[in-house]
Amino acid sequence: MAKSIKVQKAYKNLDFLNSADARTIRILSEYYEPKARFQKNNIVDTIVFFGSARIISRKDALKLVEKAQKDNSRSAELNFDRAVKQLEMSKYYEDAVKLSKKLTLWSKSVSQEKNRFIICSGGGPGIMEAANKGAKLAGGHSIGLNISIPYEQFVNKYVDPELAFEFHYFFMRKLWFIYLAKALIVFPGGFGTMDELMEVLTLVQTKKITKKMKVIMYDESYWKEVINFDALIEHGTISKEDMKLFDFSNTIDDAFDKITLHFKKYFLNKNNNGTKKPRR
Repeated sequence: MAKSIKVQKAYKNLDFLNSADARTIRILSEYYEPKARFQKNNIVDTIVFFGSARIISRKDALKLVEKAQKDNSRSAELNFDRAVKQLEMSKYYEDAVKLSKKLTLWSKSVSQEKNRFIICSGGGPGIMEAANKGAKLAGGHSIGLNISIPYEQFVNKYVDPELAFEFHYFFMRKLWFIYLAKALIVFPGGFGTMDELMEVLTLVQTKKITKKMKVIMYDESYWKEVINFDALIEHGTISKEDMKLFDFSNTIDDAFDKITLHFKKYFLNKNNNGTKKPRR
């Protein structure tokens, strides 16, 4: 008598699920699994923070300066200059913490039933950590959309465990950055930050994003130094009208006012009972 054969179900076959043939299944998983968790946690919409993973807190930067001052190696001068630059850049970390905290305190007053305008970042270090930290200090929820890459990226301790995500596909991570976002705040950053910024501006410019999403570029002097907008206009590669796709803000209060006024105008209104309801 022949022995029975135990056959594994396809959805339990890890060799298959990790193969090229199952790539579409993995992509769909990075859409449906976050979607289910956002719904479970009553997340209606978000405020997304972009910015460099390499910017550190003032406290950590001061430690580097102190260490560099004691350095007697041949590269001591270079190390000191780098530490001083990190201390200078740490102002953005501190501003991100304060702005995130202020926005979270405001958002908690908007709705008690649903989670509105929740702080969302890439979940890693630098400006991402600062944004999540500010939300946590305000007693609010905090989302981290992490990505698996060889360096810099890990989930910071300020992200809510139930709202911490790990993505393989950049484009699925970007989808979730933008799908729920009602505002985007772009702090100084490098290639990754500019990639995310330019994709959003392109989507708004081409009307692939039709909702009234507010885009704030934080610190006009930094962004005008690293991106020559006037040259783009002069060469005809963008128009003057394209500069209306975003705003510059140089202070925490200015960014806060622009974002909350925008929300009140486009995403908050009152029904006949006088209670506020969301608009998607």
